Amino acid sequence: MSTPLKVAVLGFWHVHAKDYAKQAVEHPGTELVAVWDDDPALGQPGAEHFGVEYTDDLDALLARDDLDAVTITTGTDVHRDIMVKAAQAGKHIFTEKVLAPTVAEAEEIIAAADANNVKLVVSLPRLAHGYTQAIRDVIASGELGELTYGRVRLSHDGAIPRDGKEGWLPQRFFDPKAAIGGALTDLGCHPIYLLQLFLGAAPETLNATYRSVAGRGLEDNAVVTVGYPDQRIGVIEAGFASPNPFTIEVFGTNGSLSYTDEGNVLRVSGKQLPVPDHSLDPFGQWVDHITNDTRADDNLARAVELTRLVVAANESAATGQVVAYEGKEIG
Repeated sequence: MSTPLKVAVLGFWHVHAKDYAKQAVEHPGTELVAVWDDDPALGQPGAEHFGVEYTDDLDALLARDDLDAVTITTGTDVHRDIMVKAAQAGKHIFTEKVLAPTVAEAEEIIAAADANNVKLVVSLPRLAHGYTQAIRDVIASGELGELTYGRVRLSHDGAIPRDGKEGWLPQRFFDPKAAIGGALTDLGCHPIYLLQLFLGAAPETLNATYRSVAGRGLEDNAVVTVGYPDQRIGVIEAGFASPNPFTIEVFGTNGSLSYTDEGNVLRVSGKQLPVPDHSLDPFGQWVDHITNDTRADDNLARAVELTRLVVAANESAATGQVVAYEGKEIG
């Protein structure tokens, strides 16, 4: 294994490809050495931006002895094929969410990584944010009493035309084949894994409503409601159609909390609490797992449950029906 770790970007399909490439450049334990994409129009500009080699030959790249790891930011539909191939080549994997289009494919990817001692981490960055830990601490303290309701909303206006131009989010994000789903499948992942963290990953019912404000092919406005056996309710909101602040609300029988990123403000039953700094981000965690030969157990469990809920939400939206849900608790 090289020191620093030599990393290649696989795919410039996703808008976060450049972000993860930048992390590979800036992290002291990694070095960006190459970019692969089967579409030169995406891959070549990315490689040129970072001053590294571009190739459209994935097999040759993965066969290189001097390559240790890859970041994967391709279309979601090819995650399984590319990640299994990378794992079988012994390359450690950092990937954009969601892990895969189906739970079966997600589990197949994880199995391939485990079989080849490959360290796999899915980018779930808000788990490492300071407000997340603060909210977990409040819930664990019992101050809110028995939890009854939780809501997490995240949206941006990437689908909305401005000044006579199409919205800034690329049209490929509305391709049903490559993207699998729209706002819920992409941006909605963050509210999903946070709600699963706060209320639990095993509701018994799920109901999704999707709408398209901009009419670009997939939903840009989504709400998912989940019901738990103990009668608590969770609401997940995501959109590409409005520049709303990121918000979290949790209610219990004895109190409530709210968080907004407008001013980074956390209030518990009307009292403002300090928000701690973020902890180590997922990319840094990935490098540590590679260096220390450890497995990202919690991250992978959450990645599977995130996939499970996305699949169920897409089914509910497509059928217009409430679906029964069988998730697995984590931890």
